[in-house]
Amino acid sequence: MKANYSQAIPDEHSFQQQTKKTPVANSAADTAVTSGTLTGIETNPIPEPEVDTETGNKPCDLMIIGAGIVGLCCAIRLQMEGYRVTLVDKGAPGKGCSEGNAGHFATEQVLPLATPGLLAQIPGMLTDPMGPVAIRWSYLTRITPWFIRFMLNTRQRPFRQGADAISKLNSASLPAWQKLLNHAGQSDQLKKQGSWLVFEKMTSFAGWQKNTAPLLAHYGVPTEITTGQQVREAEPALSQDLIQGVFFPETGHTTNPLRLSETLFRCFTEQGGRFIQAEVTGVFQQDQQCRIETTSGHWSVPQVLVTAGAWSRELVRQATGIKVPLDTERGYHLMIPDASALLKVPVSSADRKFIMTPMDSGMRLAGTVEFAGLNAPARMQRAHMLTGHARALLPDLPDRTGDSWMGFRPSLPDSLPVIDRTGSHGQILLAFAHQHLGLTQAAITAELIADLKQNRQPSIPLSPYRLDRF
Repeated sequence: MKANYSQAIPDEHSFQQQTKKTPVANSAADTAVTSGTLTGIETNPIPEPEVDTETGNKPCDLMIIGAGIVGLCCAIRLQMEGYRVTLVDKGAPGKGCSEGNAGHFATEQVLPLATPGLLAQIPGMLTDPMGPVAIRWSYLTRITPWFIRFMLNTRQRPFRQGADAISKLNSASLPAWQKLLNHAGQSDQLKKQGSWLVFEKMTSFAGWQKNTAPLLAHYGVPTEITTGQQVREAEPALSQDLIQGVFFPETGHTTNPLRLSETLFRCFTEQGGRFIQAEVTGVFQQDQQCRIETTSGHWSVPQVLVTAGAWSRELVRQATGIKVPLDTERGYHLMIPDASALLKVPVSSADRKFIMTPMDSGMRLAGTVEFAGLNAPARMQRAHMLTGHARALLPDLPDRTGDSWMGFRPSLPDSLPVIDRTGSHGQILLAFAHQHLGLTQAAITAELIADLKQNRQPSIPLSPYRLDRF
């Protein structure tokens, strides 16, 4: 097994074995080279990499594999530190889950998916292909090892540890986003207006009050419990059948997730960032650097950051020798055109397990989960079944439906991402597996990656997110 760089040093991410360096400025942005001291550490500029004589490729300090929302945030944050960054992705920036997500900055969702008592619900998941969570029978053998690990996390101790780790990321998420968007001059793309969780059944609300409310209070999630009438006063289009509501004031949403990614990508390129549209076929440690092989050529770079979402598993195995138990929650959404005005903020249904978010192009209905891997064809009935649920909550919902979509949420059995630095000389950075919280946690992940890159003490303890925890 290849050495784990972060394990080689007793003080978390102090990287005492590596010469402390300050990044060279982004030449395209004409930013001054930072030198002198950084957080009390004496620093020196790193030498400028030479042009690859074999390929003629231009130098960069770091290559990021994956141009989704996490990769884009990391790219800009590293540019803010003065690094020259290249993004590479087989698709266009901001596509995939970064385009199709619910647009909800879900800071209230601090509990792992593996909740105590989940075991009793597994038979229903297996027998109802149109339920909120479904497993395709053809994928059952493949997903079984993942599910065994997942179910072990329903025990109280790992569940509490997971909730603590998620809550630390989520509590720092909106401030990190606000800083990043202020830097990009696009602060209006995050609407911090809160969100609702609504109930149609008193038994559901009683269960939430007993089991969930105390945990949210423990982890510092602000909540405002209201009557159904108060919910309708805030959102008049909602059904008279709602009996209770919970408002989460410290959440936000975006009305166009793709535009958000495109804005970040434009900021990245305007600051001198480079994008290569190619499929990465190999990532390997090469002396103190990394060799990146793609369908359009290969590069030797000082460091690589893997932010490839559901496609990270094989890249991480190549780069580190570690097999990560990464699988995918296939998520679906359906757009309802001409329905944006029905809601002011996102509304989730506790009984129906889905979310409605008002967007520029209509109302987005999202929230179903399917375990079927990366290769099985989409089952778009799972998207269209959301119309019945939405109409029960929004009686005036238009009949006409728009685009349907399916994407791959990268998930580990403990519901935590990998945020780490490894490799023989710390040349491998990792930020993937944010499950359904990729949008929420992207900006704070970028700050943590910048801390690792700069050899700073991270603002959040990173041991829960280390690569070798499995």
